[in-house]
Amino acid sequence: MSDTMVQSNEVKTALKDFLVSNFLFGQNSLQFDDGDSFLEKGIIDSTGILELISYLEETYRISVEDDELVPENLDSVNAVDAFVRRKLNGEAGANS
Repeated sequence: MSDTMVQSNEVKTALKDFLVSNFLFGQNSLQFDDGDSFLEKGIIDSTGILELISYLEETYRISVEDDELVPENLDSVNAVDAFVRRKLNGEAGANS
């Protein structure tokens, strides 16, 4: 999935599948919107963020740098989608 032309809906769909499978244990009973905070909704805890980062690095063949480990990049479906697409487009920085 490292294609730089990856579409937003592809990232979001794959991310939601990952979240349901790994954090909601296949139960999609917890409804959340794309802009909802993972931490505030209790979807992911701090350890889960590490799993999310590993998933993103393996799936999209990107490297998440220490200065990019901020909520603006990783705390919602919309944030992760925008972050991944920026990385795939070669844009550096935590919140470019």
